Amino acid sequence: MATEATSDGEADAYAELTDRLERVNAVEGAGGVLGWDQQVMMPEGGTPARSKQLSVLSSVSHDMLTDERTGDLLDACEELDLDEGRAAVLREARRKYERADAVPRDLVEEISSTSAEALSAWEEAKAEDDFETFAPYLEKHVELKREYAEHVDPDRDAYEVLFEEYEPCLPLSQAEEILSDLKETLVPMIEEIRESDADVTTDAFTGTFDTDAQEALSRDVLSTLGYDWDRGRLDVSSHPFTSGNQFDCRVTTRFDEADPLGALMATVHEFGHAYYNLGLPREHFGTPLGESRDLSVHESQSRLWENHVGRSRAFWEQILPSVREQFPDTDASVEEAYESASQVYEDNLIRVEADELTYHLHIVIRFEIERALIAGELDVSEVPEVWNDKYEEYLGIRPETDAEGCLQDIHWSHGNFGYFPTYSLGSVMATQLFEAASDEIDDLESKIREGDFEDLQDWLRENVHRHGAKYETNELVKRATGEEFTADYFTSYAADKYGELYELESSV
Repeated sequence: MATEATSDGEADAYAELTDRLERVNAVEGAGGVLGWDQQVMMPEGGTPARSKQLSVLSSVSHDMLTDERTGDLLDACEELDLDEGRAAVLREARRKYERADAVPRDLVEEISSTSAEALSAWEEAKAEDDFETFAPYLEKHVELKREYAEHVDPDRDAYEVLFEEYEPCLPLSQAEEILSDLKETLVPMIEEIRESDADVTTDAFTGTFDTDAQEALSRDVLSTLGYDWDRGRLDVSSHPFTSGNQFDCRVTTRFDEADPLGALMATVHEFGHAYYNLGLPREHFGTPLGESRDLSVHESQSRLWENHVGRSRAFWEQILPSVREQFPDTDASVEEAYESASQVYEDNLIRVEADELTYHLHIVIRFEIERALIAGELDVSEVPEVWNDKYEEYLGIRPETDAEGCLQDIHWSHGNFGYFPTYSLGSVMATQLFEAASDEIDDLESKIREGDFEDLQDWLRENVHRHGAKYETNELVKRATGEEFTADYFTSYAADKYGELYELESSV
C-alpha cells in the first residue's frame, strides 16, 4: 500500500506513483506464477499457450511502467521533499522506468516469447544431450540481449548493461575484482587440497536413498529452519528455484536416489531465498520498499543458510537424528557427515552440486563464456568446446556430455546474461554477514546445534530483510556489518575451514 505522505501535493503524486508501481508489480507477479507453473506443473504440451500468455503479461507491465503518466509522476515527485524511504522508492522506480522506457515493447515481447520457447528446447536438449536443439534459441537470445543493451545505453559495454539487470547497485568492475580475488585464492588452494593426504570422509552417504524419504527429510528440515508452510510449498523441478513474495513464496528441489546431500543442500539453499522473501515488509508490498535488494543480496541469504548453517558441524549435530530416522541404514557420525558435506570434490561437473570452493570456478567459467558471447568474441557453436576446455583448465576435469556441461543450467534459456556473477558475490557477502551475526549473537554455534535459529532469523530480519530495496547494496552491507563489502572475509573463512579440514600447510 502507498506510504502516508506529509502534504497534499506529496500525497497526490506519491500515492498515484506507488499505486502504479503496485499494479505493475501485480502483473509481473502473475507472470511469475505462470513461470513457476511452467517449471513445476504445466503439461509438456502447454508451451505455445504459455509463451503467448507470458509475452502478453510482459508487454502489459512494460506499457504500464513506461506510460507517459509514470514519467510525469516521477518528475512531480522529484520536486517534493521526500523522506529517506520515499526517496528510495523514487530512486528505484526512476531506474526501472528509464531502463524500461528505453526498450521497445516489441523487443520486450520477443524476449519473453523466446524465453518460453527456449525453456522447452533447453529441457529437451538437456534430456537428449543434444546442444544443437538449444543452440538456435541461445543464438537468438544473444542477439536480442545485445539489442536490448543497445537500447538501454549504446555507449557502454553491453555486458555491463545486462549485469545491471540483476545487480544494478554494484559496478561490474567491483564484481570482476571479487571474482579475480576468488580465482587467485581458490585455484592454488584447491590444488593443495587435492594433493593433501588428510583423511577426510567423503562417503558418509552412499547407497540408494528413496526419494519419498528424501522429500520427507527436506520437509522436516524446512520446518526446523522456520519455513512458513502457510505461505509456501515444496515441489520438484529440474532445476531448484524459489519464486514468490512475502505472502506466497514457493521453493523447489530435485532428488537423486544416489545423492541425498544434493537435495538436502538445495533445500536449505532455497529456504534462504524464501526466508528473505517472506521477511520483506508486508506493508510495502508492491513497492521497492517491499522488494528484495537484487540478486547478490538474495544469493547471500541462500548461501548463508546453505554453507554457514547447513555445512556446519553444529547443524549436523542437530539434523543427523532426522537423517537416521528417514534412512535407518545410515550410521555416519556427526564428524563424518560434516566432512562429507564439506568435502572438496575432485570430479564434480555440476554447479548446483558443487562444494563451497570449486563452486566459484564454475561461476567464473560461465561469466567468461557469456561475456565473450555478448561481446561477439565467441560463437554459440563454440560454446561446448570452450566450456569443456575451461573446465579442464580451471578444475582439472572435462565433461563427457553437454548435458553435464554447457546445458546443465537453466539461465541461458531465459536469456539471463549477467546473472551468474551474483552467485559468487552473494556467497562472499554471506560470509561477511554471518561473521557480523556471529559477533552479535551469543554462542550462535550452540544455538544452531540445538535447532534454535530464532536469533539468527531476527538478526537477518533486522539487518537485511526489513529494509527491502531502501539501501543500495554496498550501503546495506556497510550498515549490517560496519565494514565495506569485501572478499576478505570469505578468503579467510575458506583458508581457516579448509586448512583445518585438509591440514593445509599454507593455512597453518
